[in-house]
Amino acid sequence: MELRFIGIDPNTGTSESPTVWVDEKEQELVIQGWKPSPELEAAAAAFTAPGHAVGIPDHEAVVRVPARMVTVLREACDALERAAVS
Repeated sequence: MELRFIGIDPNTGTSESPTVWVDEKEQELVIQGWKPSPELEAAAAAFTAPGHAVGIPDHEAVVRVPARMVTVLREACDALERAAVS
């Protein structure tokens, strides 16, 4: 698997590093973020979308990404769109 690095939290220090990559082959964003608090995870698990079960499936996870990374996420989305056209 080859990941294309897109960006890292601009306020990152040496111990925290929310990061975004793109997997062009699989057409996926790959995001490293902070683990949610138990309260946040419970709130996300309680949310129901039409046609979906309540809860977070074992093969999925909730992560937190700071709003200051919106430009990095946009860049990643753009990179995936360009890769899909190629």
